[in-house]
Amino acid sequence: MIEGECAAPSPGGLADEVAAVLADRRDPGVETFERVLNAVVSHTYRDRETVTAALRSVPREVTVMSHSQVRSLAGIVGAAVGPVRADESWENAGAGWLELCQHAALDYVAGARLVELGARLRAGDPVPFLLSVPSRPTGAVEPYELVARLAEYGRLGVRPGPADLGQALLRCGGPIDPEVVRAAEKLELEEGPRVVAWLRQGGLPRPAWWRERESGESERPSKRRGARTGRRILVGHEAIEGRGAFPRRFWSLFRTFEPHIGCPHASLPDGRDAHTVATLPWHPEIAAARLLTGVASAADQDGPEAPAFLEALAAAEGPAGPAVHLAVAYGLASVRERDREAAARALVLLASRGRLDGELLGRETTELVGLGTLKVPLLTESLRAAAALPQGAAAVWAVLAPALPGLLACTRPQAHGALLAVAADSARLSGAHGELPEVTALAQRPGSSQLLKQARRLRDTLAVR
Repeated sequence: MIEGECAAPSPGGLADEVAAVLADRRDPGVETFERVLNAVVSHTYRDRETVTAALRSVPREVTVMSHSQVRSLAGIVGAAVGPVRADESWENAGAGWLELCQHAALDYVAGARLVELGARLRAGDPVPFLLSVPSRPTGAVEPYELVARLAEYGRLGVRPGPADLGQALLRCGGPIDPEVVRAAEKLELEEGPRVVAWLRQGGLPRPAWWRERESGESERPSKRRGARTGRRILVGHEAIEGRGAFPRRFWSLFRTFEPHIGCPHASLPDGRDAHTVATLPWHPEIAAARLLTGVASAADQDGPEAPAFLEALAAAEGPAGPAVHLAVAYGLASVRERDREAAARALVLLASRGRLDGELLGRETTELVGLGTLKVPLLTESLRAAAALPQGAAAVWAVLAPALPGLLACTRPQAHGALLAVAADSARLSGAHGELPEVTALAQRPGSSQLLKQARRLRDTLAVR
């Protein structure tokens, strides 16, 4: 393994870490999962007998209620400690796969890598380390590290696994140093020219997007009707070129995504977590778009929560577009408190990294409130929590400034007072100034209600220079 990179613990230490992850049964997080997975791989390559002895005593019984990554790790450990099947061909691993759900494209990518890895371990052809092990907590792989790993594969005479390499390429993106491309040109592997071409184009091309509302008149949420209530705004994307160079399980990712095609798997909670975003860290829009129906269900149908998914979208490397902003909007008014807290943190994180489009989030929030999808009291509570976070007031005001005129027009007056109080506090703490005509008109009405008091406070705050 490359010196200093993802240093693996001793076999005994690895056994302890694996046991802890399997016993916990909850999501181990991207960093822990990838590090432990890579350690199992590298130890098996270097000394299979020793790592088998260390891992054999680790209880591997997991239930369907365990997180999907826990179940995956248990399967990989089983392949590492099991007998070598010399007649097994890992090149054909997963050949019988059938695409069932367009929402699960990123799960298919992650699954292809795990299936391939398990098959290599069973076939007695392990690798010294994973090409796709992340360089950053977001899941991103540094291009120069990928080239160095491939160079080491070439030196050791190891053949890259198509799924592992494919996942590594999808995790590369952003501006690519020309020196890295020149280093890739020197690779003596069959895959070298493909890697060079991928790095030159800057990774996966960004698809064209479209935004659309569910058809039909807005109706009250109904579990019987599922998502077909006319109350949600979703995002689709056009097809992406280049799928032929990747394993077949990756192809779903490259297809045109139609957001309103129904699927029984869309609301499964395991598909919406940080691991999903880390599969394609430079394209959080793709993850958000394909899983937006499930995120929306947490706001209008009390669907499964996905707090880690919301924060991972905000922390991702790539730009945040309509799908990411819609996911945050739904999260801010989620029925589940953990989702609302995560969405508040995601909002502030987007702003702190210069990725928040306040105008966009304000418009989407206003329209979803008008459709009855988002509840103003829950939205207000989340925005208040976000404003209390470091740098949060400016983020909240960036959203409320464009949203307030529409929100004041489409919501009941009973909800306005608390919302205007949050707006006034955010404007004061962020040093905002200017005028919102709708707020000024409201503040000029006679009376002493909480609504009018907060409208006047906001007006006066914005008037201070």
